[in-house]
Amino acid sequence: MDNKIISVQNISKKYEIGMVASGSFRETFTNAISLSNKKRSKSSKDEFWALKDISFDVNKGDVIGIIGRNGAGKSTLLKVISKITEPTNGRIVLNGRVASLLEVGTGFHPELTGRENIFLNGSILGMTRSEIRSKFNEIVNFSGVEKFLDTPVKRYSSGMYVRLAFAVAAHLEPEILVIDEVLSVGDVEFQKKCLGKMNEVAKGGRTVLFVSHNMGAVRTLCETVIVLNGGKVAFQGDVETGVNIYLGMANENMSEMGQVNFTMENAVGKEELKLLGIRLKDELGNIKGTFSTSEEITLEIDYYLTEKVVNMRLNVRVLTGDDQILFAGSSHSKEPHSKNKGYYTCITKFSKDLLNEGVYKIWLQAGSPGYKELLPEQIYLKFTTEKLTSSGTMRDSVLPGYIAPVLNWEIITK
Repeated sequence: MDNKIISVQNISKKYEIGMVASGSFRETFTNAISLSNKKRSKSSKDEFWALKDISFDVNKGDVIGIIGRNGAGKSTLLKVISKITEPTNGRIVLNGRVASLLEVGTGFHPELTGRENIFLNGSILGMTRSEIRSKFNEIVNFSGVEKFLDTPVKRYSSGMYVRLAFAVAAHLEPEILVIDEVLSVGDVEFQKKCLGKMNEVAKGGRTVLFVSHNMGAVRTLCETVIVLNGGKVAFQGDVETGVNIYLGMANENMSEMGQVNFTMENAVGKEELKLLGIRLKDELGNIKGTFSTSEEITLEIDYYLTEKVVNMRLNVRVLTGDDQILFAGSSHSKEPHSKNKGYYTCITKFSKDLLNEGVYKIWLQAGSPGYKELLPEQIYLKFTTEKLTSSGTMRDSVLPGYIAPVLNWEIITK
């Protein structure tokens, strides 16, 4: 028996550069009038392919994460699947009702109240009035907007919009639930509720397509992932492999050579401080971006103070590839109470046998009492650790976790 609920067949989507082209009737009609009044060159430089020849199938009950860098085509793909926009080539076959939450307020009428929009949105999703009534109280309780139920939604905050829109989409029991990054608008508590509800929806046998930059949520919720890059499928398969591929794409513009240098002309920082360089060194003093997990890593930071700064401090965080903080440190306890004008190098070390195999980022911040920002820009330096055997070759197995201390074992015979 065929279990496919979504079949994406050679989908491509082309946009005209400089034109608003969501594919909606109004915008298509407007563009057609515009083009009839103004001749436009059809050269390839005027075209942008947001999606290019994408094919995959989704089975009933699958929970799939769709990940990729900004501009990879994730939102466009969801709009095509949700029938919000038509593909330029290819076709989508759906075997179930789709509930989409792609943008704040999608399917809501601003002049109508929250109560009225629940019925309107439910009808758009193909629900009968009796179905909506049977779920009405659950929707309202989950959304937490009871006090504002009879207020026009144009007066809602973006967070309230999302709460109500998600509650409608998740509770009206569509066969396919499509969720974009809009959950980031809500507060942390509501995000947890949403993830819990999506888990519940998935366990109930319904299909979920989930776009997010939160790799923790993707790992928790999804069974497989599709990685998009440049409008094409770069990978489809298990979550961990897909996440690692995505993180590699997200970090490809960071230095992998173990250092970032600036001149005085392009130095990063505010007037008082100019960051001149960050570098990582091994125990022999070599600058590099890949280390054995058994090596001690030295971090050096060069900067120039254009004037005296009282209680100067540097703050460092070591992050995972998806921005989870592993540990942090501050130079405050080692710094004198003030620093005069001049050049400085701040040095710290990361212990050997601390980090597991993986890709990590160093985040740097500088400030003074009152948390005056001296380095407002986000500065990252990427580095990689690898677990090596005594012969210098990679180990076959990788232990789970980010921290991998060497544990000393003692076995006592009794």
